[in-house]
Amino acid sequence: MKVSNMLGERFKNAPKDCVIESHALMMRGGYMKYMANGIFSLYTPAKRITRKIEQIIREEMDAVDGQEVMFPVAMPASLWEESGRYTSIGSEMARWKDRSGNAMVLGMTHEEAAVHLARDTAQSYTDFPFMIYQIQTKFRDEPRARGGLIRVREFTMKDAYSFHTSQADLERYYAQVFDSYNRIFKRCGCRNFISVQSDSGMMGGSISHEFMLLTEVGEDTLAICDCGYRANMEAAVVNVQNEPGEIAPLTEIATPDVKTIEDLHKFLKADEKQLAKAVVYQKNDDDSFVIAFIRGDLEVNETKLRNYLGFEIHPAVEIDAESGIVPGFIGPYGLSDKIKVVFDASLKGIESLICGANKVDTHYTGLNIQRDLGDVKYTDIAKTFAGAVCPKCGRPSICIEKGIEIGNIFQLGRKYTESMGMTYLDENGDRQIPIMGCYGIGVGRLCASICQESHDDYGPIWPMTIAPWQVEICNLRVDDPAVKEAADRLYAELLSYGVEVLYDDRDIRPGAMFADADLFGIPLRAVVSPKSIAAGCIEISARDKSFRENIPVAEATEWLRDKVVEMLKAFC
Repeated sequence: MKVSNMLGERFKNAPKDCVIESHALMMRGGYMKYMANGIFSLYTPAKRITRKIEQIIREEMDAVDGQEVMFPVAMPASLWEESGRYTSIGSEMARWKDRSGNAMVLGMTHEEAAVHLARDTAQSYTDFPFMIYQIQTKFRDEPRARGGLIRVREFTMKDAYSFHTSQADLERYYAQVFDSYNRIFKRCGCRNFISVQSDSGMMGGSISHEFMLLTEVGEDTLAICDCGYRANMEAAVVNVQNEPGEIAPLTEIATPDVKTIEDLHKFLKADEKQLAKAVVYQKNDDDSFVIAFIRGDLEVNETKLRNYLGFEIHPAVEIDAESGIVPGFIGPYGLSDKIKVVFDASLKGIESLICGANKVDTHYTGLNIQRDLGDVKYTDIAKTFAGAVCPKCGRPSICIEKGIEIGNIFQLGRKYTESMGMTYLDENGDRQIPIMGCYGIGVGRLCASICQESHDDYGPIWPMTIAPWQVEICNLRVDDPAVKEAADRLYAELLSYGVEVLYDDRDIRPGAMFADADLFGIPLRAVVSPKSIAAGCIEISARDKSFRENIPVAEATEWLRDKVVEMLKAFC
């Protein structure tokens, strides 16, 4: 490819709305063009990168007996009504009616389509196990599109679905895909990535993992311990160590205008760990109230709370007097039994708590949950924090880091096969429901995440395995016959060897050419100039600045070919 023929421009400055480096560099480097919020067109360099990522994914999915298929982007709503997700998913799903009045959706994920494809075909236990996958465009009306390709509304994704006759077989295959994902990310050039336990969210299932690229600009918060424990904030187990304290009588005290945990802490000079915090939510369906009680120094993890409740909630907007809830003075003792109450495990074992008395300007001291409320159920709904006790090793050693999710895997169980009526005949001729797994990788997000991890102030530094081209030739004097002849010959010879080459043949200043070369981020650069030709050499350097050498003109082609092979092997 010659730069003079390439569509696209490179810019000195990025648009003002680029908040992270990868977004800024990919906009400056002519990789993509903004069309609408969270929707981008890709130029040739980005398309070549994503195509290579897709090929690596295909190779690894095929290696675990994956069968590539293609599902429709547009699907009838009736398919999603079978699974129950047509109504359970909110405005993120794009819905419309076709010209015949049929309700339709745009695919944001394809579990329903996978079951639809397989359920009339896999009829016997002898047809199992199997895995089908696709690399396809999806649309999710994401309310927080940001970071260029990191979080978008229209995206390309590899999603895979496995079907099994037993949980043991699913777990066996899940481990295989787990290993495949590690290979995919290493082959793509990711360095600082980890796998973490995660929350399954709308996907369902009981066991799931996310693969995270650790970076300060990541949106996901991770709880990590040096013992090997790793979890997404939404799934991290919180173990707290409580000092029981002495049992005291339940006593009502006046606390005028003391409505927050901080105010109560200051007013009573009490440790926040002895306070019971009340957080009020409402059920989305009917606005009925749910109150979560948690230790005063902790925060509620709303994802955990939703999962425990089994329905969607939102923070309370307006609390009417008829509810019996007294904002600022809420406590579990004397609260209306019509209100759903959840107790966090952080309150267990504390013999004497301070809490609201459900009266204006009044609190209780000496609340003993066992004595005053009887047996209650405790559940972990707390958000973890730096220094929390690790649930694996028992030390207060949890640290908090940020990451970008680059892949996820789920053990879905029978959530979709059962709701959509997929069955098979087992060895005894009895009808059984198959078990599913689900495995996803966002292709564009992975591209942008690698750029985020591997760049300098001047541009991306693409790994050899996914770089848009392997070698860039910079011809610094197109009007010099000797320079042009050497550059043209190097270009032709490298192409004949199968090396991917970008040839900058434009008549521009060397500084501008080098600035563009940095933005292209190609691993190897060959500079042909009057000075180098006069010395009988071509200057060859690495984009990551790890080396710079003058190679004789006659040896340059084979030297570059061998170097490409060597650099590719580093990712095997």
